[in-house]
Amino acid sequence: MENLNENQVAYPMPRIGDAAPEFQAVTTQGNINFPADYKGNWVILFSHPADFTPVCTSEFMTFATMEEKFAEANCKLVGLSVDGLYSHIAWLLTIKEKIEYRDMKNVEVKFPLIEDISMNVAKKYGMIQPGESSTQAVRAVFIIDPKGVIRTIIYYPLSLGRNFDELYRALVALQAADAFGVATPADWRPGDDVIISPAGSCGKAKDRMEGKEEELDCKDWFFCTKKISKEEVLEKVLKK
Repeated sequence: MENLNENQVAYPMPRIGDAAPEFQAVTTQGNINFPADYKGNWVILFSHPADFTPVCTSEFMTFATMEEKFAEANCKLVGLSVDGLYSHIAWLLTIKEKIEYRDMKNVEVKFPLIEDISMNVAKKYGMIQPGESSTQAVRAVFIIDPKGVIRTIIYYPLSLGRNFDELYRALVALQAADAFGVATPADWRPGDDVIISPAGSCGKAKDRMEGKEEELDCKDWFFCTKKISKEEVLEKVLKK
């Protein structure tokens, strides 16, 4: 069988719970070894279709403006497109010097933007979706935990800009679930009630329905919530 070069390798789609695929890359902030360089931090690795495009520009300005907020939640940002390093640099300089969007201007993008002309990294992460485009990465988002495990995957088409409040909400919710051993319900935000795992035995279910676990609010044996204050959540998640 003929050997495949790296541009022809067929990679399996990464899944939630998988180790983040490893790679080395050139970026606008120097070389990186991923995810090893980010051990101990949460990471949002995200792709965009192309430099010098308006939706991507609005997204990068938003991410850059929120970078400190993500950093307070122990999260680093890493961007990627299949453009080259010099294109990245020129685009980011243009954003800083010329682009105003909403109340954002003079925005400097300080997080690394990966050069991926070979599409090797994009293919490892399933960012190239031929039904959408075979030459541009879709708007993929991977939230990766401090152990290098993929915890959340979100894909957007080329035409749809991302909701950055939702990306931050998901990051905080993941950390809260880990810290307190709970799940978070629809639209959860810090300070809202959290979900407790269903009872694992008939006796436990009976205790819950009889109110013997006083900190819980049980609507039925399988649906119980409890209160965790916003302050408790943020104390666990945000850096001091």
